[in-house]
Amino acid sequence: MKEHIIGVFDSGVGGLTIMKEILFQIPEGKVIYLGDTARVPYGSRSREELIRFGEEICSFLINEGAEVIVAACNTSSANALPVLKEKFDLPFIGTIEPGAEAAVQATKNGKIGLIATEATVGSNAYNLAVEKILDRGILPQDEELAQDWVRGKKTIELVKAQACPLFVPLVEKGLFHSSEAREVAQGYLTEIQEAQVDTLILGCTHYPYLTEVIESVLGEEILLIDPAQSMVEELKEVLRTLDGQKGEGSLRNEEGRCFEERHRFEERHRFFVSGDPELFRQVGNTLLPGVISHVEKVNW
Repeated sequence: MKEHIIGVFDSGVGGLTIMKEILFQIPEGKVIYLGDTARVPYGSRSREELIRFGEEICSFLINEGAEVIVAACNTSSANALPVLKEKFDLPFIGTIEPGAEAAVQATKNGKIGLIATEATVGSNAYNLAVEKILDRGILPQDEELAQDWVRGKKTIELVKAQACPLFVPLVEKGLFHSSEAREVAQGYLTEIQEAQVDTLILGCTHYPYLTEVIESVLGEEILLIDPAQSMVEELKEVLRTLDGQKGEGSLRNEEGRCFEERHRFEERHRFFVSGDPELFRQVGNTLLPGVISHVEKVNW
């Protein structure tokens, strides 16, 4: 596998949940990460704003050498990604279809839930993605549910989408284990519980920071779907295509060294923000300890 430069962007620190998986699965990659922290949160932004932000960010990442771009922001993926794919001539990976596919395969009762930003919920992108996944013949791993769906006896659908606008600001401030976060989560998740979903898509890359709080409210019976794993699997396929390689097989480095040891090479990766570099570094290092030593500021 050749060394490739991977551009990753998000509205803030949320995309680091995907970057962490990239570092673990694709250790030979070089990542340029941009968090648009001066304009976070994206959830209340208009589609036109999100497209403009995306164009600015992608132009920057491409000028820095990115060969593939991971839109690690569900709001951008739902609203701006189709336009960005048309404008820029390089591969893009978004969050929506990987998350929807993972949820479809995991559900056992056919009732899928979603928590996301207001813009992502309003776009209806995940509902459409679930339908698209089923139309492609991708079915639940639960054979009984899959057969019942094929026979028309049961439905498989996204039955409840809940906007959680306060989650992103809490994470950006590093308050993901606070009593305030738990109180906010209890308010948001009541209708998710009432909908009897068994699978819940974390439709914002900030939300995995809140996994412990969300699980404490919902209990372990509801499976949380983080699209990061599926996105990185798609990224690996894109990199194989760039290399002209075929076939499957993991890119993971299986040497017997721990994650922190293998990825303490800050010189390979660069971090940029449009807001406060030090706040990003402090919050980001809670997820990637020892990886983020220097953060540069960009100005649009």
